[in-house]
Amino acid sequence: DGIVWPAPVAPFGAGIINMRPTDEAVSKACEETYAALAAAGFDPLYDETEDRAGAKFARMDLIGLPWQVIIGPKGVGKGVVELKERATGERSELPLAEAVAKMQGAS
Repeated sequence: DGIVWPAPVAPFGAGIINMRPTDEAVSKACEETYAALAAAGFDPLYDETEDRAGAKFARMDLIGLPWQVIIGPKGVGKGVVELKERATGERSELPLAEAVAKMQGAS
């Protein structure tokens, strides 16, 4: 599925995938996530394209970023983001602050 960059040399610290760019609440959550990741020292890459989910996931995998933060309507409704650690494939749903803390702890 592409290279998995170690965090110190990755071109971006994390990828944010907006699952529904036409949904105002999802886009707002993505912007908040971008700001939180930038403030935490990650250089996020934000995918807000209209592409299908599979294309977005494939693109992020090919770029090889160590973390993917996936944000969609269901997660926004529950107050969580989906965090994927690229090296292990582990996925978890967490509130944004916990997701950022987990990423920082692993770096």
